[in-house]
Formats: sequence, structure tokens, C-alpha cells
Amino acid sequence: MRNYPTIQDIREAQQRLKPHVRRTPLLRADKIEKAAGCQLYLKPETLQITGAFKIRGALNKALSLSREEIANGIIATSSGNHAQALAYAAKMLGVKVILVLPVTTPKIKIANTEALGAEVILFDGDNAARWRKVYEIAEGHNYAVIHGFEDPVVMAGQGTIGCEILEDLEDVDTVIVPLGGGGLISGIATAIKETKPSVRVIAAEPALTPKYFYSRKNKERTSLPLKNTIADGLRLSVPGQNPYPIIEKYVDEIVLVEDEHIIAGMRALAKDAKLIAEPAASIGIGALLAGGIDVKPDEKVCAVLSGGNWDLSDLAEIYNLAP
Repeated sequence: MRNYPTIQDIREAQQRLKPHVRRTPLLRADKIEKAAGCQLYLKPETLQITGAFKIRGALNKALSLSREEIANGIIATSSGNHAQALAYAAKMLGVKVILVLPVTTPKIKIANTEALGAEVILFDGDNAARWRKVYEIAEGHNYAVIHGFEDPVVMAGQGTIGCEILEDLEDVDTVIVPLGGGGLISGIATAIKETKPSVRVIAAEPALTPKYFYSRKNKERTSLPLKNTIADGLRLSVPGQNPYPIIEKYVDEIVLVEDEHIIAGMRALAKDAKLIAEPAASIGIGALLAGGIDVKPDEKVCAVLSGGNWDLSDLAEIYNLAP
């Protein structure tokens, strides 16, 4: 089996997902443009059914499996958004779902996942340890495992975002995508580069978890100590095995963004675009505001806002609101 998606896979995913997910709009962020230094468009997956892009990949994979393969249930680990997406998919298909979540998962993501009928197991360990736990449970119960960023069928689902951007803004110059495990940008970059190679694809990665940045610098997948970043959805210590070569092939640049600039991006989106986006989703705007991406005033730039699931109490602190 191939470990990467093709443009044909992504177009098939578009047709498969069309009745089930939202085609999110492309919004002009004119009030942020002066500070960003370009013509800025937003792709708000914050408005997606489960509040994040993950529903595209999770549902594309779940729908591609036979009823026999998912009869006993599905299982995965996630920092929260993939969990909610799988819980939604499982509810839609009428199957059991088990999600192994890190103990640091925001409470709202846990609550949303459980509200969809999922069984949640909180686990204190890094991503690799959580996956070992997942496979241990799956083997004992014959559950179908759906990986959030290693699976090419999941990547193809995420890639439908890239197709929509090209359809809605044919003359787009640059697309900025948050970089965590790598599944989102692998799908989007494949869709864009295999359709219109001239479009620049830029990855925005937290400066506190620069695994892809240093892997590119070292010319090999590089594991780094796991540090806390406000962008919890992008917090990993090592690049994904399957996304890594795709990113090396199709992503033009990887930029690092400090937490303070991610917060500035969140505030700009709330104040000037009236969009509530979690830190991971705001990282591209933070990179632009910090001057971390070389853009021109007439350049058409699209920033993908990956999700909007974050606890209100944390948002109040970020936005300097009274409790």
C-alpha cells in the first residue's frame, strides 16, 4: 500500500466527503492586511462540523473501510481534534470508538469527545507511548486503528482543503498551513503542488517544537525534547514517518513561530476577523504579524485556520477578558 496520497485520491475524497462535511468559506481578512503585509484570505476550518479540519481525514478513512473492518469499533490517540472527528464519524456510522488522550488535553476537547459517545482513556505519556497503548488495546479487541497523520487516506481527506482553496481563489500565490504531525500539510501541499506547482506552500511550526524545521536542516527525521507550547495541537517531538518525505518534496519553507506571536495571531483573528481560533490554528497569522514570512503587498496569501476548539476560560485569559 502507498504511504502517500495522490491528487486522484484527494479528488475521490472530495466526492466521498461532499455530503458529510462543510465546504468552509474563503474569507478576505482586509482589516489584518496592513499588519500582515499582503492580501490576506482565511480558510476557517474553525467553522467545520466538529470545529476543526480533522473531520475530513477521519471520515474519509472511516468511510473507506468495510463494515467488517470497523464492526468491533475504531480506536486512536489524539491531542483532541482528531478524537472529536473520530467520535463524530463513529456516531454517524453506528460503531464503537475508543480514544486515548493525553492527560494535558484541554477539558473542552475531552467533553466534546465524550458528548459524541466516545470512550475516553486519559494517558500520561508522549505520543509514541500513547500509540503503543492504542495498538495494545486494538489487538486485544480487534479494533480498527485510524492514525491522525500517518495514514495516506486521512491525508487525502485533509487535502480536500487545498482543492477548495484553488477552486475559490484561482490566483492564490501562497498558502500557509499549521504544522504538527504533518498530515494536514501533506494533504494540502499534494493537492496544491500536483495541481498548480507555482503556488508557494509554507508550514508554520511552533518554535518550542521545531521537529520538522530541524529535520529539514539535518536532512533526516530528528527527534527533539518535548516542550510545552500554547499550540497544544501541534506539540510533537518527532516528525511523522509518512508525512516527512511529502513535506520535504512539496513544502517550500518551514517557519518557526514563538508562542507570543501565536497569541497575537489569536487576538487579531478575534478582533479584526471576528473568528475564534485555537492557538494551533492562529500560528500562520502569528507568523505574518511577526514578519516571519516574506510577502508583498499585492501577494494573495491564504492562511488555513485548522481549528477552534479551546476552553473559554483559557480564551478569556488570552483575550484579556474579565472572568
